[in-house]
Amino acid sequence: MQQATSINLSDLRAAVTGRVIGPDDADYDAARTVLVPIAAGRRPAAVVRAANADDVAAVINFARDNGVELAVRSGGHSASGHSTVDGGIVLDLRDMKDLEIDAANRTAWAETGLTAIEYTSATVAQGLATGFGDTGSVGIGGLTTGGGVGYLGRLHGLTIDNVLAAEVVTADGKLHRVDADHEPDLFWAIRGGGGNFGVVTRFQYRLADVSQFTGGMLILPGTPEVIEGFVRLASEAPDELSTIANIMSAPPMPFLPEEAVGSIVLMGMLAYTGDPESAERVLAPFRALATPMADFVAANPYTSMYPPDDPDYHPTAEARTMFIDHVDRETAELIVERLNSIQAPVRVAQLRVLGGAMSRVPSDATAYAHRSGRIMVNVAAFYEGADDRASKADWVKRFSEALDQGDDAVYVNFVGDEGEARTRAAYPGATWDRLAKIKARYDPDNLFHLNQNVAPAAG
Repeated sequence: MQQATSINLSDLRAAVTGRVIGPDDADYDAARTVLVPIAAGRRPAAVVRAANADDVAAVINFARDNGVELAVRSGGHSASGHSTVDGGIVLDLRDMKDLEIDAANRTAWAETGLTAIEYTSATVAQGLATGFGDTGSVGIGGLTTGGGVGYLGRLHGLTIDNVLAAEVVTADGKLHRVDADHEPDLFWAIRGGGGNFGVVTRFQYRLADVSQFTGGMLILPGTPEVIEGFVRLASEAPDELSTIANIMSAPPMPFLPEEAVGSIVLMGMLAYTGDPESAERVLAPFRALATPMADFVAANPYTSMYPPDDPDYHPTAEARTMFIDHVDRETAELIVERLNSIQAPVRVAQLRVLGGAMSRVPSDATAYAHRSGRIMVNVAAFYEGADDRASKADWVKRFSEALDQGDDAVYVNFVGDEGEARTRAAYPGATWDRLAKIKARYDPDNLFHLNQNVAPAAG
């Protein structure tokens, strides 16, 4: 697509009911800001705060007809900076926050400008939730279309496993209502295939009972014994328990002694859905791995898993995502050794034990194909300035290579600007071929290419 040299803001404003923010508007800088610093310098010609699906269609039509690059923003967390663009249009969904909860039938229709915490706060008030990720400020649109790996995953599956229907505006500006019986190929593709196929304006989700919930943060010494034991316990635990183990340099925290800051700790996030007595039995072995340095795991509302986000926090980090099969003592020792080998404001190996309900869905049931993946790993190091970035990138690369256990798969929502090979690794074999054919049907000119892009199949 050829980038237009200018955009007629008057025509764009006439086409939508929502607000169009241009470079001369006082709040332009605030409107164009996204989470990742990699995109901080990008200056879109316009940011459109869509009010409804008709606005979404009008912006898509305008961008297509005028040859303008189009970026779609839900929460603005794209690691590749795909939530914004230089010189084009940002279609910003954040004013689209309608939420209709049917508590009796445990379903909800949600517009995709909602964040995970906004949606969850409303549903938890009725003892219900849909599993999203682990960050409250993430927009549900981008998170869901990529898959959704979070605190309810082992019991209730990925976010996409709890999508019942959706409304999607495709590249021709038409609104489609899709589900298992209506345009099932498009419904399949938007569950894991990312933003390649259109703009999802609403999802219908299944809700789960979280009226009894125990969770929070448990910090243990980051020794090889503790790391190996934590992963073993998490793998053997009942589906009611989902965990994230952040093996990392301890940041300054008021509840940690000063001498612990900078040492390697295991910052575990544990989430148990079920009665408190069962929770205590399942969680006790984790606490027995070592004397906890901090223990905030308790009976809490499910929303407690989403601590408040700092809107001014824009981390600069090199990162890589992958899957591994196991964490034995040798692997745990490697993790500790590598984390101790550099100095960085934050360096981390995050381990997410998968399995449970996520693994019982056929690999071809959705565009997320990694159902047999046992442990998802994210390796990251924060850097300080451009001069420091290269060394941190090299450390992440070497660490990831050392951890490699022969699985090339990646989770698309954690892939940065890493090239087509990594995107193909997110969609292996037949999954890629099917996505490309669906792309050719719904977006033959690749209007939606600011994403982990699947090009339309030829012919």
